[in-house]
Amino acid sequence: MKKHLLFVCSLAVLMIGFQVQAQDSYMQPSKAMTDLVDGARTPSVTFSPDYNVMLMLEQPGLPSIEEVSQPELRLAGVRINPRTNGPSRSRNLTGITIRDMDTGNDRPLKGLPEKPLISDVNWSPDGSAIAFLLTRTNGIELWVADIQSAEARKLTAASVNDTYGSAYEWSRDGKSLLVKMVPAGRGEAPSGMETPSGPVIEQSAGTARPARTYQDLLQNPKDEETFEYYFTSELYEVDLKGKTTKISNAGIYRSFDFSPDGKHILIEKIHRPYSYRVPVYRFPNRVYVANRKGKEEYLVADLPLLDQIPIGFSSTSEGPRSVNWRADDPATLVWVEALDGGDQSVEVDKRDRVLMLKAPFQKDPSTIAELGYRYSGIWWTEEGYAMVNEYWRSKRNARVWKIDPDGNNETELIFDLNTEDRYNDPGSPEFKRSEYGTYVVHTMDNGNKILMTGQGASDEGNRPFLSSYDIRSGQSEILWRSEAPYYEYVVSVMDGNGSKLITRKESVTEQPNYWMRDLNDDSAEQITFFDHPTPDLKDVTKELITYTREDGVELSAKLYLPPGYDKERDGPLPTLVWAYPREFKSAAAAGQVSDSPYEFARIGYWGPHFMLTEGYAVVEDAKMPIIGEGDEQPNDTFVEQLVSSGQAIVDELEKRGITDPDKVAIGGHSYGAFMTANLLAHSDIFRTGIARSGAYNRTLTPFGFQAEPRTFWEAPEIYFSMSPFMHADDINEPILFIHGEADNNSGTFPMQSKRMYAAVSGLGGTARLVMLPNESHGYSARESVLHMLWEQTEWLNAFVRDAEPRTIENADQSGR
Repeated sequence: MKKHLLFVCSLAVLMIGFQVQAQDSYMQPSKAMTDLVDGARTPSVTFSPDYNVMLMLEQPGLPSIEEVSQPELRLAGVRINPRTNGPSRSRNLTGITIRDMDTGNDRPLKGLPEKPLISDVNWSPDGSAIAFLLTRTNGIELWVADIQSAEARKLTAASVNDTYGSAYEWSRDGKSLLVKMVPAGRGEAPSGMETPSGPVIEQSAGTARPARTYQDLLQNPKDEETFEYYFTSELYEVDLKGKTTKISNAGIYRSFDFSPDGKHILIEKIHRPYSYRVPVYRFPNRVYVANRKGKEEYLVADLPLLDQIPIGFSSTSEGPRSVNWRADDPATLVWVEALDGGDQSVEVDKRDRVLMLKAPFQKDPSTIAELGYRYSGIWWTEEGYAMVNEYWRSKRNARVWKIDPDGNNETELIFDLNTEDRYNDPGSPEFKRSEYGTYVVHTMDNGNKILMTGQGASDEGNRPFLSSYDIRSGQSEILWRSEAPYYEYVVSVMDGNGSKLITRKESVTEQPNYWMRDLNDDSAEQITFFDHPTPDLKDVTKELITYTREDGVELSAKLYLPPGYDKERDGPLPTLVWAYPREFKSAAAAGQVSDSPYEFARIGYWGPHFMLTEGYAVVEDAKMPIIGEGDEQPNDTFVEQLVSSGQAIVDELEKRGITDPDKVAIGGHSYGAFMTANLLAHSDIFRTGIARSGAYNRTLTPFGFQAEPRTFWEAPEIYFSMSPFMHADDINEPILFIHGEADNNSGTFPMQSKRMYAAVSGLGGTARLVMLPNESHGYSARESVLHMLWEQTEWLNAFVRDAEPRTIENADQSGR
């Protein structure tokens, strides 16, 4: 039972001061925090297929609340802007710079309109050009740019349909693109409010149809009509001169993909009946192959509405799924089908089978592998063999098999991995371009060796590596590894034997930049020189700390201290701890270090770093592992483990002499908000909490949540004990709730924060609820982010920095 701490008088004074400052309009934090939000963005980069050219893609600042508040339709789990036929909340690029890797010369891309809104940048197969989308006020255009001349030009009118799935794809020869276009003459959009013709009715026929709590679903026939209007496209082939040829008539295209030889197109189209219970990606779906003129050649499957998938992380749908082209062959289809009805609770020897069918698709498909776990992907090689991946969630076990799809289908086990065991992770294969322009595993020595990259986790922190894995002996040879005091990892392998690399390198004080390495002579050349993104906070100190929980589990966290802090001179600091719980099946895995002590001290506005400008110590990613070994589920002792982890980090900070344990706050976003409310309800470790966009009543997510595999009806006591809403009467520390009014995340309905605030305040607790207009699960408008920082800063200063010491009182059960 938590202790009850009395600080009523000082709390009342602080609340009066805080309420005087409270406003209904957007507020701004300090200049230091505003600069943190408005600071320069580091460009992202992408390399041409031959690595001769690098693009630097300019990142914009945060949009205004006016931009975020543009018209938006929420249909079948997707949010679109009806004015543009595109996504409503995308972050566009504002410019492109072309760098010649041989000379180092930079050229801005010319021919763009003023203040361009660029998205979906893609290289042509030979790297001579790029294509991208450009959003206008009335629609989206497709543009191409010649790399040699650095000239961009418009290829289509503002009629590209980018509402769902990819909007375009390069042809294999790079001479044209396949593009989804708004149907010609589609007419006016469905009108708004109309007199209903009758009630909206749903009916169950006695078959279990469990589903998690999705948002933005269709709700009535008018929504169905609107959904079809905006999501319907026609498929065109557009050459580089702008000539268009219709490939396929109007439909709702989920995906389309050229075969490696470019002669066929794999198409997936959504069709009726739609659903009011699940999003668009689970609607009925027709999967077929067409020729370059759009004529259907082979029907893979016409899949029904996927609303009866059994509950369970390893359950799946029946019928063909994961339909793709074989990457090393001209035109061969590969897909997967469940052998257990998709139900993980069924006891069978084999769960999935992998099938293959070559063009001209006139024979029956052949089975190339049968798997004891659930299929999770396939990698192809130029030598003709494949590596099939399977995974079983409850066992945290993944296996990789080598198969010969064109031979006798013999299988050879390559990897058998505990997915929680980071220290023994061999990494993942690197990939290279095949003769068709597809991506295949980067092999060497006639396919006997594979280039692998990984994080290189260890008890000293992550040390990324490049290795050569011999599939015959099962042995790895480390070709390169990141060395202290830097954190560096491979971005791309530029040659066949893995000796020439592009890496991304950083240190605690040095901004990440890109380097070119040659392992033959151990040389390295820096190729980008991006400036420090937060120069005013460049003297912040960062340390990866490790400590032990009461039950012996090893924990870690990233500790930041403000510039100029001297422990002997300044003494203990008020502290903000930020965290997010994770589930594990073993204490050993939970205790593994998952960060590097040499990563750059990134100072951002989204997590806890903003309080460094107020002189606080800040703890980021304090580990809160929830462990369930053997037959136990992690959440069986969720509260006890959470409280123990919270106490461990505060004890460690106090032991180091940098934190006053009476002035520590806890905060988190989403599941971290759920954690925050639970810690305040079940302990007195923290002085206050910040809970952003969380869920607090788990009976409102009854078919599972986060990593909980059981339904409410299977484990009602777990749902009850883990729900801070059920323990709101025990929250006797101040708590700040922030939530986006348009949250689209599954489970974190805005109602969750409203009801939780009503419970705490109705029971006499100290709480504040801030609902941000037009914001989703993450907050994107500049005004919203600045106001969030103001709210958090005012709250923490009132209830942590300026708070009087707490005293223990033998209070009643309410603690108030």
